[in-house]
Amino acid sequence: MTLAVAVAPLEKTPLETYVPPAKPSLIGLSRAELAERLGAIGVAPAQRKMRAQQLWHWMYVRGARDFAEMTNVSKEMRATLAEHCTVDRPEVVAEQISADGTRKWLLRLPSGDDVQKAHEVECVYIPETDRGTLCVSSQVGCTLNCSFCHTGTQRLVRNLTAGEIVGQVMVARDRLGDWIDRETPNGNRLVTNVVMMGMGEPLYNFEAVRDALLIVTDNEGIGISRRRVTLSTSGVVPNIARTGDEIGVMLAISLHAVRDELRDELVPLNRKYPLKELLQACRDYPGASNARRITFEYVMLKGVNDSLDDARRLVQLLKGIPAKINLIPFNPWPGSKYECSDWDQIEKFSEYVFNAGYSSPVRTPRGRDILAACGQLKSETEKLSVRERDALRAMAMTD
Repeated sequence: MTLAVAVAPLEKTPLETYVPPAKPSLIGLSRAELAERLGAIGVAPAQRKMRAQQLWHWMYVRGARDFAEMTNVSKEMRATLAEHCTVDRPEVVAEQISADGTRKWLLRLPSGDDVQKAHEVECVYIPETDRGTLCVSSQVGCTLNCSFCHTGTQRLVRNLTAGEIVGQVMVARDRLGDWIDRETPNGNRLVTNVVMMGMGEPLYNFEAVRDALLIVTDNEGIGISRRRVTLSTSGVVPNIARTGDEIGVMLAISLHAVRDELRDELVPLNRKYPLKELLQACRDYPGASNARRITFEYVMLKGVNDSLDDARRLVQLLKGIPAKINLIPFNPWPGSKYECSDWDQIEKFSEYVFNAGYSSPVRTPRGRDILAACGQLKSETEKLSVRERDALRAMAMTD
């Protein structure tokens, strides 16, 4: 008799759905949706467009946290707004600051259901000399089961709303004092780049991610250039073209393997959308060019995917795609069966790819001491034990 081997499902089913609070936040609504909401609370049709634009400016240019701050809106209108709506964003319940300056926020997302537990996600800010990158989450948990990723070990609780995604950017600006009236010698923003690389698979929450990023990149609001926004996917092929057409941001692919049989293990979604289909979608990605290259993320796993033969296959695989390869030293976590590649091997791999004509930077691990590095995010919705946290910190400190 042959015993069947248990295979993890390719995709998880959300355990819950979003329940809006009695007084919903206006954060995350488009201009048209704002006008519609204003109509629902009695604003005359002739005033809706103008009022919506006022709200848009106060929320996304000035970062207003209360209607009382909106001084060019009448007191009567502010009172009506406060009766029915808020401009709330996620609540910061914990902040950790790494020795390297990386900040991680644990954010609580209130539910309108008294029975339902408030959900939590993590958001990470990484300051560098020439930029400040915010890593934003799209789900509570993750749809996928990537075997090397700590976040992938949790359940999928639910998708985030557009407001909860935009709200993470607004929380970062709140905490960093990064709104329009910030007093600095040169006026430069602290949050200059956004990456959809936090908890979750963005392309399994496409509509909310799209609507949020259109607000984040709106020139009359938060105003982050589309070229400074990167969406990372494990390879949800049907929504890759939609990302280019409907959002127009930079694309990153969590590749991690150059053979289907290995990628089936590391990124089980590959069994649904294998390498041939994924790479064709990249070749067809709207707007891809040498000036707008697709980033291929490749986590370096000792003895698994880090040989020079893997490097050669990688170069062959990406032929004809405007690409750069981002090599990521594996960030260990308790219970993982993988180890990070030796540094010498990472350098040899990088050198081979570079000599073949591809940019191949090695991503410097950031925030490991606060569990904020790539692949380490895991919300308090699924708490780590003290032993797990101590083990993770020990791993970070010994690097």
